[in-house]
Amino acid sequence: MSTTDAPIRKPLDGFAASVMVCLCLLWGLQQVAIKAAAPQMNPVLQVGLRSFLAALLVAGLMLLRRESLSLRDGTLRAGILVGLLFGGEFLVVAWGLNFTTAGHMAVFLYTAPIFTALGLNWRVKSERLSKRQWWGVALAFIGIVIGYSGSFFVPGGQNLLLGDALGIAGGLLWAATTLVIRGSSLSEAPPSKTLLYQLAGASALLLPAAFLRGNFDGIGWSWGLVGNLTFQTVVIAFASYLFWFWLLRKYLATRLSIFSFLTPLFGVALGVILLKEPLDPRFIIGAVLVLIGISVVNRKG
Repeated sequence: MSTTDAPIRKPLDGFAASVMVCLCLLWGLQQVAIKAAAPQMNPVLQVGLRSFLAALLVAGLMLLRRESLSLRDGTLRAGILVGLLFGGEFLVVAWGLNFTTAGHMAVFLYTAPIFTALGLNWRVKSERLSKRQWWGVALAFIGIVIGYSGSFFVPGGQNLLLGDALGIAGGLLWAATTLVIRGSSLSEAPPSKTLLYQLAGASALLLPAAFLRGNFDGIGWSWGLVGNLTFQTVVIAFASYLFWFWLLRKYLATRLSIFSFLTPLFGVALGVILLKEPLDPRFIIGAVLVLIGISVVNRKG
């Protein structure tokens, strides 16, 4: 989501920093939660179902706040495109989690800031990358190559390669979503309206895809699965993004973005701790280079 920093927005204080750390922890836990529930429900169906339910929650909140749900405010065309891109992102992420680890997915998905920076450099004159930032881009791409190559040398490497490639595709689609929002009428729309377009697009893509692939058959319903889906829907897809938008309205966006590198770190750590996922040394080296590259590109000063 794109926001223009205004004078009333303030630097980060202890409260905002603490909230951002919690949000990054939740976003890092996202892939772990999907992967953990995969034996009982296919990830594509999980994300489609949670997106549909979260869209209902966002629509209900908008009605409670008396925000407009009209499609005649000039945002429909951009909203449909953003919804399709957002849905495509989570479609490839959910599909990729069938093949790769949650830690790998967290790192490769969060290459999105690099692709966003490249897109803005091409489209927006004021967003041209400095020489230092280009070095950050190069470092991140070296990290992607090193991290991706590690899958050649581990058991089941072919599956990992496919899953990792889908994670990178998810990062590209995420970046494309950001660029469309930044360059369209959605940049001035209420954040809840943009989030509703994204969630509706994800459910419209993923639920039919899950049906066509037979994912509705053989669901292993349990209280654990219900709790997992509730957590994904209410905490991650609904509440965490609303908190994020609230922070963007109160604090400087450039300061908030510094915390973005924590999300893949949490994703890798939680995958190892909760899912006992293995760590290949090449992947660790590649992940570190990607995160350093992202931090260099994100720093404006």
